[in-house]
Amino acid sequence: MTRIDKNPDGGKDNAVEVRGLVKHYGETKALDGVDLDVREGTVLGVLGPNGAGKTTLVRCLSTLVTPDAGTAVVAGYDVVKQPRQLRRTIGLTGQYASVDEKLSGWENLYMIGRLLDLPRRAARQRADEMLERFSLTDAAKRPAMQYSGGMRRRLDLAASMIGQPAVLYLDEPTTGLDPRTRNEVWDEVQRMVAEGATVLLTTQYMEEAEQLANELTVIDRGRVIANGRVDELKAKVGGRTLQIRPSDTAQLPAMARVLAEAGLDGVSGATVVPDEGLLYVPILSDAQLTAVVGVMGSHGFGIAHIGTHLPSLDEVFLAITGEKTSVSDTTEEEVAA
Repeated sequence: MTRIDKNPDGGKDNAVEVRGLVKHYGETKALDGVDLDVREGTVLGVLGPNGAGKTTLVRCLSTLVTPDAGTAVVAGYDVVKQPRQLRRTIGLTGQYASVDEKLSGWENLYMIGRLLDLPRRAARQRADEMLERFSLTDAAKRPAMQYSGGMRRRLDLAASMIGQPAVLYLDEPTTGLDPRTRNEVWDEVQRMVAEGATVLLTTQYMEEAEQLANELTVIDRGRVIANGRVDELKAKVGGRTLQIRPSDTAQLPAMARVLAEAGLDGVSGATVVPDEGLLYVPILSDAQLTAVVGVMGSHGFGIAHIGTHLPSLDEVFLAITGEKTSVSDTTEEEVAA
C-alpha cells in the first residue's frame, strides 16, 4: 500500500486525523466516537480523568490495538490498513518503562536503532547522543535492571526518540520523575517539535500541558468533550475576573451600582463580597478592564488593590469534566496595588 497523500501541494497539514474512533472492551466503551486532529509540528495535549480513554486512544493510533470502528490516519498512513509502514514513522512511550533489563542502556538504544534500519555507525552515534541528552552516559554500560525507576523512564523515553519519529506518542511521560528529569524531558520534546516532529501527549499534569501543548483536547468517558487552545478553554469557563479592594469597604455596593449603570459589570454582573472586602467583576476584554478602572477613578472611589484572576488549567479541567473546584486554588496576577 502507498502513503495517503492528502496534501499533494506540500502545504502544512494534519499529522494525525481521527474520525469516529470506537473501541469496546466487553460492554465498556473505552472510545465512543473520538474525533481529533493534530497539526504537523505541534503538540496536542490530551487530558482526561483516569479511565477516560486516553491510553486506549494512544494504543489504537500506535497499532497496538485495532479499533472497532472509525478511521485514523497518522503521518499519511492508515493505522489499520498500513500498520507496518506506520510503525517506522512513529515513536511511543507508554505509562511504564519497557526496556530490556538484561541489556545495558547503550545496548537497548543501539538495538532499537538497528531495528529501525539505522546503519551501524548511525545507530551507535544516535545511542550516544540520546544517552547524553537524558543524562545517562555514566550508566551507559550498566544493565538496565540496575537502573532506578527514574533512570529506566529516561531510557524508555530515549528509546522512543532514537529513530527521530515524525509522530511521537507520549502517554503520561513524566509520571514519577523528579523535577530536574521532567524538565529534561520537556526540553527534549520541545527540541524535537522545533525540528519538525509532531507530538500527541496524554497527561494529568496541568503544568505539563500548559508548558508543552499548542492545543488541548479533553476526553471523558471515551468522548471528546472540549478542545482548543489553553486560553480558549479558560475563556469557556469564565475568562478573567477583576478583583477590586476599595480603601473604604463601605463603598462596595456603590461601586457595583456604578458599574452596572455604565454597563461594565460583565455578563453575570459584579459580585460584592463584604467578608473579603472585594468586588469581583467578570472581564471579557482588555477594553472593559480599562473602562472599569477609569470609571472607578472618575467617581472618586479610593482603591487599595486591583488584581486579575485567570482560571488555572486545573480549574478548567475540573469545570469541563463536571467536578467541583475551589476559589482557594486559583492564581492571581497583580496588576496594581
